[in-house]
Amino acid sequence: MPGWTAHAAETGVVAPSSDIAVDPLDDVLRLLGVRGSLSAPLVAGGDWAVAFPPPAGVKFVGVRRGTALLQVEGEPEPVVLGTGDCCLVTRPRPFVVGSDLTVQPQPAHPLYVAAAADGLARAGAGEEFLALGGSFDFGDRARTLLLDGLPPVVRVPAGTAEAGALDWSLQQLEREVRHPGIGSRLVVEHLVLVMLVQVLRAHLATAGEDAPGLLAALADPVVAPALRAMHARPAHPWTVAELAATAAVSRSTLAARFSRALGNGPLEHLTRWRIELAAERLRDGSDTLAVIARTVGYGSESALSNAFKRVTGSSPRQYRLQAGRRLPAPA
Repeated sequence: MPGWTAHAAETGVVAPSSDIAVDPLDDVLRLLGVRGSLSAPLVAGGDWAVAFPPPAGVKFVGVRRGTALLQVEGEPEPVVLGTGDCCLVTRPRPFVVGSDLTVQPQPAHPLYVAAAADGLARAGAGEEFLALGGSFDFGDRARTLLLDGLPPVVRVPAGTAEAGALDWSLQQLEREVRHPGIGSRLVVEHLVLVMLVQVLRAHLATAGEDAPGLLAALADPVVAPALRAMHARPAHPWTVAELAATAAVSRSTLAARFSRALGNGPLEHLTRWRIELAAERLRDGSDTLAVIARTVGYGSESALSNAFKRVTGSSPRQYRLQAGRRLPAPA
C-alpha cells in the first residue's frame, strides 16, 4: 500500500528455515485473528426498515427468503438483496436494511434484544423476509492489510457458481440456529469463518485483477507466485531479481505488477509483511526483541526497531506496552 517503504540493505536478514508453501490469504486471515459470530435471524414483512450502527469489523447478511434493500451511508445507490444473496458490509458506516427505505427505520439493537423471546428479531408485520446475519471481528491491522482493498459492499448474487458453496454454509447455519445441539456454538463460529473465505473467493473470481489490494495480487499470475514465496520464507534475504525469477518475468515487470496491485513494490511488501509478523509476536508472545528480529528476517534489534517505527509509527517496545505486555529482560 502507498506510503510503506522498504530498506532491504539494513535488514541483515538471516537464512530461511523451510520452503513450506503458504496461501497468502490464509496467512493474512490467521494473522488478523478473525473471529466470527452469528446474530439472531431477522424476520420481517410489510413496509419495514432496520437501522444498524457502524460495524466494528465486517457485517455479513445472507438472505434466506424474500427481498430487501441495503443502503450504506455515503453510497449513492442501495444494493438489492434477494433470496440466496449474500453480502459483506466492509466499512465502519451505519447502514439500513428494509423493504422501503423511505420508512422510518427501527433501531436494530432493541429488536435483537427482544429476540431472546423466540430467537428471532422481528421488524414490520409479517414474515415474508428472512435473513441470517453476523459479524467478523479483526485485529487492529485489518483495514490496512485487507479491508481497505474491498468495496463498501461485497455482494455474491444467488444463481452464480460461487453462490453454491455459500448456500450450503447458510443452510447449515440456519439449521444450527433453529435446532441447536451439542457444540453448536463452535460449529457456528467455524461456519461463519468459512463463509468469509467463500465470499472473498467469490469476489476474487468476479473482480479478478480489477480487485484492489491483496485480492488483486492473489489474482495476478505474476504477483501471486512472488507473494507465496515471500510469505513462505519471510526471513529469506529476497532480492527483486530472485522474486522475479519465481514468476519467470523481468524485475521491471514484477515491480510494475506489484505497484498496480498493491500500490508498492515487492521489497516494500516484504518489509510490511515482516513488520506484521513481528507485531503479532509482540502482541502474543514473550520473545525478546532480538529473537523476534532474527525470526522475521532482521539481523539486529536496531534494524527491526527502525523498520517497525517507520511502518507503524511506534517502536516495538511502545507497541508491546500498548498491547498490555512488557518486553522480557535480555538473556
